[in-house]
Parts: sequence; C-alpha cells; structure tokens
Amino acid sequence: MIVLADGLTLVERKLLHLRHQPGTLVAMLVMPAVMVVLFGFVFGSAIKVPGGGNYREYLMPGLFVMTGMFALSSAMVDVATDQGRGVTDRLRSMPTARAAVPVGQTGADTVTGLFGLLILVTSGLAFGWRAHHGLGHALGALGVLLLFRYTMSWVGTYLGLIMPSAQTADALAPLTLPLSMLSNAFVPTDGMPGWLRVVCEGNPLSAAVAACRSLFGNPGAAATAGSWPLAHPLAATLLWSAFLLALFVPLSVRRFTRAGL
Repeated sequence: MIVLADGLTLVERKLLHLRHQPGTLVAMLVMPAVMVVLFGFVFGSAIKVPGGGNYREYLMPGLFVMTGMFALSSAMVDVATDQGRGVTDRLRSMPTARAAVPVGQTGADTVTGLFGLLILVTSGLAFGWRAHHGLGHALGALGVLLLFRYTMSWVGTYLGLIMPSAQTADALAPLTLPLSMLSNAFVPTDGMPGWLRVVCEGNPLSAAVAACRSLFGNPGAAATAGSWPLAHPLAATLLWSAFLLALFVPLSVRRFTRAGL
C-alpha cells in the first residue's frame, strides 16, 4: 500500500508538470490528425489491404499501437532528464518506497497515453475508421493498447536509468520509429523478403496490432500468414507483456535503488 500511495503522489507530480508544457499538450492534440492524414491518405493510396478493405481502417490499429511504442522513448527521455537534473537523487534520498518512483513514472505515462489514445481514436473516427465488433470488443482492444503502453513504459524507464546523460537519451529516442516500422502496422508482411518477414512477425508490436485489428473487426485481421504470434495475437501480446514486465520491473526498481552506490 505504501508503494501505491507514494506512486500515486509521483503520478500527480508528473501530470502537474504538463501544465507548464503547453507544447506537449498542443502536440497531443495536433499530431494524431497529422499522422492519420500523412499515413492514411498519402501512403495509403499506394498500399493494398490483404483481402480488400479500406486502408485507413487497416492503418488505425497500427497507429494506436505505435503511439504505445512511443512510451518507450518518452519514458527513457523523462527518466534520463530527471537523473541529469538531480531529481532522481533527491527522490532517492526521501523516505519513499523504492518502487514508488518507477511506478509513478510508468503510471503517469500510461494516464497521459490514455488521453493521447482517445484523441487519436477521435481523429480516426473523423476520417472514417470504425470499430465493428461492438463495445465489449472495443474495450478489450483498449485494454490491450494500455497494457502494451504500460509495458513499453517500464522498458523505457529502465533504459532511462542506465543512460549516461539526457542528451544520449534524446539522440536514441528517434530509433523508436524504425522499430515501429519493422512490423505489420503500416504494410502487410506477405510481400516482404523471408528474413525480414520473420523479424516483423516476431516483433511484439505486430502481435498487438493484429490483436487490435481482430478485436475492432478491421481489415487485415485474418492475414495470419501461418505465424504463431499473428495466428494467436491476443495470447502472444499477453505473453510478451508478461515476459517484458517480469524482466524490466525488477530491473528498474533495482537500478533505481542501487544507482550511485
């Protein structure tokens, strides 16, 4: 309970910082529409959906999951910045539960990610995307998206704790985009070379995208291509999330506790 109480206090701290970052709030409002227009209308005119269907409906689950992937870079930069400014050392010296600080970081990132996701959903609806399998399945997809983002936040938190400086974290943050592109988020994997197809279909992001397409009833959901993660995307996403959380939660807490000793 102490970890939860302290963690909620640190979540509030992170959220209050947004009041002094108007640029971040503007980006949360504008970027979703820009992403839908750029990928959906510019790139979508040249891409055929497996089995037919509207490309923007095929695309939206990929964009939803990709924004969750960005939690890795945002958490990494935030944690590395706090370290560089001495905030982490200050928090470490206070009588708080050691797990509370990374719990607060990941919790705050998940809350802000929920708002960003809702804005992206609204943008998708405005441009013709729809969830076809009802409210229950749509809420299930939302749960998958939040779990994926929460998992990526823990990965990013650990990476931020081991970064030598905030500048290094800033330099590495753009690598999240190519990691997102190596998936089925934007294009089908059927036409890829064999080795690249194996890499893309083994990407945890691909399983999450396939799970959301299936739950939302969007085009491309049936394109399993014989790959186990894509044939069982929901199970694969849950397994990937459980594995990564089991790995990076204790690593993050241990690193936060022992850093500087």
